[in-house]
Amino acid sequence: MGAQAGQPSYAEDRAAIENLMARYLFAMDWNDFDTYADCFTEDGELDYARGITRGRENIRAEARRFKENVAELFVDFEGKPAKLRHVVNQTVIRVEGDRAFTTAQWFEMANDGPEGAPKLGTFGHYEDELERVGGEWKFRRRKIWNEFLPGRESDDVNPVRTMDEKAESSRVA
Repeated sequence: MGAQAGQPSYAEDRAAIENLMARYLFAMDWNDFDTYADCFTEDGELDYARGITRGRENIRAEARRFKENVAELFVDFEGKPAKLRHVVNQTVIRVEGDRAFTTAQWFEMANDGPEGAPKLGTFGHYEDELERVGGEWKFRRRKIWNEFLPGRESDDVNPVRTMDEKAESSRVA
């Protein structure tokens, strides 16, 4: 996977994409809706448990609504909104020029255990299509699979195979 003249190397692209994924999660967990929305292209798409939202401004508004609802669902032992923290692991990234595809497992923990102790809560995986815009990687489409919600769980196919098939089909498109 050598870089062409003037193009970043795979390692540089991978680092930039991992940085985007981390910025996305920090923004989500700290209620930074501007940074969260900026992780997407202008016409980006977020497909998650509450439906599909398109466009950066709509994603910003939807993230705010979602976090307000989550604050009611996840409470600590004192009845205050719990602090949720998301973690990404086992990330596979495939770069195809100015497009990229990722799949990564995620889990979330919160301080909603007994006496505020951390408790492992939800988990799933991401399925992403990214685009390089102005030299920066952005999510064009992010689908969040939630293994604990009926209808949002993944099937039995290895998600890396699904990612590779999408990447291959994008080459001929």
